[in-house]
Amino acid sequence: MWSEKYRPQNISDMIGNEESRSSIIEWFTKWKKGTKPLLLVGPPGIGKTTIAYITAKQFGYDMVGLNASDVRSKSRINEILTPVLGNVSLLGIPMIFIDEVDGIHGRGDYGGAEALIDILKEPTVPIVLAANSDESDKMKSIKKVVKTISFKPIPPRLLKVYLENILSKENAKLSPGSLIKVIERSRGDIRSMINLTQSLVTGFNPQTEKSFENINVEDGINAFFKANSIDEARSVLYSMQIDPKLKIDAFYSSIITSNLDNQTLAKLLTIISEADMLYGKIMRTQNWRLLRYLNEILIGLYQNNERIRYSQYNLSWPLLNRIRWDGKKIKAFSSIMAKNFIYHLVHLLLCVFLTCYYVLKIKN
Repeated sequence: MWSEKYRPQNISDMIGNEESRSSIIEWFTKWKKGTKPLLLVGPPGIGKTTIAYITAKQFGYDMVGLNASDVRSKSRINEILTPVLGNVSLLGIPMIFIDEVDGIHGRGDYGGAEALIDILKEPTVPIVLAANSDESDKMKSIKKVVKTISFKPIPPRLLKVYLENILSKENAKLSPGSLIKVIERSRGDIRSMINLTQSLVTGFNPQTEKSFENINVEDGINAFFKANSIDEARSVLYSMQIDPKLKIDAFYSSIITSNLDNQTLAKLLTIISEADMLYGKIMRTQNWRLLRYLNEILIGLYQNNERIRYSQYNLSWPLLNRIRWDGKKIKAFSSIMAKNFIYHLVHLLLCVFLTCYYVLKIKN
C-alpha cells in the first residue's frame, strides 16, 4: 500500500507543521523524569501518529502504543501500563503513546480518564497523546497536565507537490482535474489522499453498492461484526482505508480478546493466517495488485457476532515477550525470596527462643 510504502522514515521526510515538529524534537531532547506529557492535537491523517513513532525510534525508545479503547477503564490501564511504569529498567527504555485520547470520555469511560490523569501528573517515562480535537469540556482535565502542540491541515500546494512526487516514483499519472479532486476530497488528510490516489491508479479498491465514509479502525471493526448482511460487512471492510497490516492486526487482536468457543476461534484465526500470508507475499514481491484479494479473504471473518468487539493491545512483540517472560522470572524469583524470608524468620525466632530458654535455665 502506497501509504505504507511512502510512510516517512525520519522527521525530515514529513511535510508541513515545521514549528510543531521542531517543538516535539525539543521536548524529546530535553525530556527528564517529571516532564509534562505531550498532547498532539489536529485533524486525522496529518502525521500525529507517524511523528510519534518516528521520534520514538530516533531517540531510542521502545514504543508502547495504545488508543482510547485500551484505556477506558481503570483496571485496563493498570493491566497494560503498570508493567511498563513499574519496571522501567527491565523493559529497556519505554515510551507510551496513546492515540485518539479524546475518545476516552463518555458512557464508555469506566474510570479510565481519572486513572490516566493520575499517571500524566507524575510521568516516569515519556508519554505522548494524540487527539483530533481538544475543544470539548471533557478534555479540559487532560489539558491541565500536558503540554499541547497543535497540528494544522497541510496546505494544498504542499499536498500537490508531495503527491506528484509519489506518482513520479510509481511511474503513474493522474489528470490535472483528478489530482485536484483527490486533494480537495482528502481535506488535508495525507493518508486518505495517498490511498485514494492508489485506488484510482491501480483499482485495488473496487466499488461496492453501498458506500461508507472512510472510517477508523475501531468503528470499522465494530461495524463489520454488527453488519446485518455480508454485503454490508464487505462495504465496511472496503471503507477501512488503512494500511493492510494494521487492518490484519486489528482483526487479530479483536478476535483473540473476545469470548469465543475454540471451534470459532480456530476458524477465524485460519482466515487471519491466510490474509497475513498474502500480505507477506505482497511485501516480498512488491506486487501491490495482489492487495485487491486481501479484503476478499478477510470477508470470511464475517459473522453477526456481538461477542467480537474492537480491542487492541498494541505493544511490540519484543516488548510483549520481555514483559511476559521477564514477568514470569520476577514472579518466580519473588516467590523464592518470600519462602526464604519466611524460612530465615522462623529460624531466627527459634534461635532467639532457644537462647532465652538456655539463659533462663542457667540463671535458675
